[in-house]
Amino acid sequence: MSAGATALISVDTLADQLSTYLDTPRINQVRRAYYYAEQAHEGQMRRSGEPYITHPLAVANILADMKLDHQSLMAAMLHDVIEDTGIPKDALSEQFGEAVADLVDGVSKLTQIEFRSRAEAQAENFQKMTLAMARDIRVILVKLADRLHNMRTLGHMSFEKRRRIATETLDIYAPIANRLGMHSLCTELEDLGFSFLYPMRSRYISKAVETLRGSHREIIDEIRGRLEEKLNERGLPGRIMGREKHLNSIYNKMKFKHKSFHEIMDVYAFRIITDTTDDCYRILGAVHSLYKPLPGRFKDYIAMPKANGYQSLHTTLFGMHVNIEIQIRTEEMEHIANNGIAAHWLYKNDNSSVLEVSQRRVDRWVKGLMEMRERTDDSLEFIENVKVDLFPDEIYVFTPKGKILELPAGATPIDFAYAIHTDIGNACVACRINRNLGSLSQPLQSGQTVEVITAPGARPNPAWLGFVVTGKARSSIRHFLKYQKKAESLELGKTLLRKSLAGFGYKLGDIGEEQRQRVCDHNQVGSFDDLLSDIGLGNRMAYIVARQLVSDSGEGTPDSGHAGGQGVVSLQPGDHGRGTITIRGTEGMVIRFASCCKPIPGDPVVGVMESGTGMVIHSDTCRKLPERGADGSPLTHLKWAKDITDEFSVELRVELERQRGVIAELASAVSMADGNIERINVEEQNARLSVVSLVVHVNGRRHLARIMRRVRNIRAVTHIGRVRH
Repeated sequence: MSAGATALISVDTLADQLSTYLDTPRINQVRRAYYYAEQAHEGQMRRSGEPYITHPLAVANILADMKLDHQSLMAAMLHDVIEDTGIPKDALSEQFGEAVADLVDGVSKLTQIEFRSRAEAQAENFQKMTLAMARDIRVILVKLADRLHNMRTLGHMSFEKRRRIATETLDIYAPIANRLGMHSLCTELEDLGFSFLYPMRSRYISKAVETLRGSHREIIDEIRGRLEEKLNERGLPGRIMGREKHLNSIYNKMKFKHKSFHEIMDVYAFRIITDTTDDCYRILGAVHSLYKPLPGRFKDYIAMPKANGYQSLHTTLFGMHVNIEIQIRTEEMEHIANNGIAAHWLYKNDNSSVLEVSQRRVDRWVKGLMEMRERTDDSLEFIENVKVDLFPDEIYVFTPKGKILELPAGATPIDFAYAIHTDIGNACVACRINRNLGSLSQPLQSGQTVEVITAPGARPNPAWLGFVVTGKARSSIRHFLKYQKKAESLELGKTLLRKSLAGFGYKLGDIGEEQRQRVCDHNQVGSFDDLLSDIGLGNRMAYIVARQLVSDSGEGTPDSGHAGGQGVVSLQPGDHGRGTITIRGTEGMVIRFASCCKPIPGDPVVGVMESGTGMVIHSDTCRKLPERGADGSPLTHLKWAKDITDEFSVELRVELERQRGVIAELASAVSMADGNIERINVEEQNARLSVVSLVVHVNGRRHLARIMRRVRNIRAVTHIGRVRH
């Protein structure tokens, strides 16, 4: 029999399968797409030696098993036509309509670009997937089916190619399938990826599972018999299925949860499929009356579905000296659990409320991906953020109004705030967990009610990046901090340049646009703002740039004005400007306070430029104060603004006689002077004296003097002094 005849029988078999849920005109459209693709791929062969058309037909078959619509099946037939045969999109559009042509074009674009590196290829690919999903989610469904058939036939590829494709499948495609709720496709992709990546381990685990299954058959049959008996006794409808453990999940539990093979396999898993949601809860009661449930192991995913739309009751029982895991769900939930978002097209006409919710979840996820994509500069950072969101475990927390939010395990109140809205995350200052004030860094637990407290003018703290877990929170914080640093460095650069220009008798407004551009060209920067930012970050000296701006040529001196190249320039005391710069005390991204001397308002202070990071403020008596900045720039004289309300840390060293309750008296004295103790530590002591290190928050030198006076009045205190390292 010829290859063409074999293919013809296959397309007829597919048509028979489609007749169970599609009408004849639509089936004929799928047939027409098949014949068009067969003609287009004429003479092309796969690595296995089969005609190329067998691949698109197999992809369509996978989608038919999920009962996808006729347009997706047509796109499956045609998905390689644009890329491999040179037929343009317009021709497909003319033949099969705009929607099918767009789907084919979307799938083609996911694998078309040439990449510079493998990591970048994966990341770029994922960015394109995001765009394609945003336009039409069916593009990714066709791509997943295409990847599944390629994985099934991966054995014909070279070893290197097998490893690369298997890694990409486990890193990207399987998690996406899971996120879209497509359990069956996800587990097959995982097991195939695992078997190609670790063939020896896969064979070993597979053999061990087979051996164990044979020796446990009697126990499995007995448990199943008892469950069936209990359901019949109560007149409850339900079919009971044994649940197979998948090789990849067994391997991951052994590797990441440090469980032995027998620990994992000593759990007997069953699934009970019934008719209605009410029956699910009745069956739960029946199995709990048969075997004792294990405390804390019951999960109700019917009332609170997973992020990918999955619904089921999960319970773990203890019976016959073994643990028994049981999942209970309806036929519709079973289909959605296996096919996820793909089930949308099957239930479309039934107006299934479950599917509407599932569709909304997917839409929300894809929209979130698009937002993240806009905020991220490069594709590698984007994929790093997204990988976190392709999570297997979720927690469910409530807003004060009772709305449920799904978050990944380990999520914090900051993640919760960003999940509600980016602006709420950016303005978050505190939170209440179950009505009590809680820490912003503590991981949330399922069932908690979380309330975010915001404040106008608040902004993200760089320390948040150390504990947030969601991609949205991470990308939003980075995005804000990046632009905040840019704005602050611009402002500081402008202030420093104005001060230097004043030393030459000029104002910034006196410098014309042409002269500014000449200086920018000479310093090889894109814009004057970039030049100001470089000054603010300590990468350029304000004095050198000022001299270039006031010179006729715009070139000033032979050196470039860039950090590290100006050590030869000698600055006279009066050269670097008149007056001083005022600081408000708000610690930002480019103005920081030195940890060695901990300056506070009222202390005489100077600023030191550090290349790439901005200005560090030291007390002018600090022992660690350098003579010049890292870029060779002179020290900048600063003065404090009058209306500073921020708090600053100060370390005090208190020597006192040892007495009962003296530490409490010390803390009370600080509190009476409106001071806030950050840390208190007894550093050394003997039978008579103790030395206490005390870190307190103050808002200036006067406040500090008031605290020190209070402490000095304690009878046991023999000496108190401020510590400067």
